[in-house]
Amino acid sequence: MIVVLMGVTGSGKTTVGRALAGQLGWTFCDADDYHPAANVEKMHRGIPLTDEDRKPWLERLSRVLDDATARGESLVLACSALKHVYQEYLRHHGDAVRYACLCGSPELIAARLSARHGHFMNPSLLASQLEILDPPDDAIRVDVTGTPGEIAREIRGKLGL
Repeated sequence: MIVVLMGVTGSGKTTVGRALAGQLGWTFCDADDYHPAANVEKMHRGIPLTDEDRKPWLERLSRVLDDATARGESLVLACSALKHVYQEYLRHHGDAVRYACLCGSPELIAARLSARHGHFMNPSLLASQLEILDPPDDAIRVDVTGTPGEIAREIRGKLGL
């Protein structure tokens, strides 16, 4: 199984993803690690990525999922996956991919971003991400006000894991 933790910047994808993978004994991957340098630079400057910018990134992520599937490996992927087109691109693995959307108020997420240091993502991009966030209908929706461990346990419960 592959669980994609999706959501906007600052929603806790990496932190919750590590907690979830740890609880399950699964591999954890952070989609941020697969962005081309040009994408990282654009985001750092506060420039939203286009669909064309995201194409090589999604291709890399698809290979990661292909490799995990071929090995029979369960995986937690922290990935914004904001639009249906991105979600469907990653879901080509069929029933193996499940989405969990980390949801929180814009105020909570903005506060988290203002406290975060050393991340390339410019907090000014939050509004554009919130505008295009469109989780799939079958995504598990989880509130992010709890601790990472609590959120991970809630996701496990909703997935029956």
